[in-house]
Amino acid sequence: QVQLVESGGGLVQAGGSLRLSCEVSGRTFSRNSMGWFRQAPGKAREFVAATRWSSDSPVYADSVKGRFTISRDNAKNTVYLQMNSLKPEDTAVYYCAVHYSGSLYYPNSYNYWGQGTQVTVSS
Repeated sequence: QVQLVESGGGLVQAGGSLRLSCEVSGRTFSRNSMGWFRQAPGKAREFVAATRWSSDSPVYADSVKGRFTISRDNAKNTVYLQMNSLKPEDTAVYYCAVHYSGSLYYPNSYNYWGQGTQVTVSS
């Protein structure tokens, strides 16, 4: 059974940093792209960042470009999201997911999801 487990969320002041981790078990996903999404209360799930299986050319949402960095360790089956210069508008539940087909930017292109980790940024 495939499982994705996110960790590293929490409460941080604006301007602070957090590092999210997502460990995948049950299968090896070294050949899959991986993505991070987030969902704030009352809003749709939105794309944050994605890394291709080769780890080159990551892509980011404009809202996080220059502040967030996605990376992966295929040997550990783990993907990371380093979040710096956090803003209150970054507050959301963050999800990692395994990409299977289609655009990296759309949730429907991903077929396995974690349970999410809460990130709260206070002003």
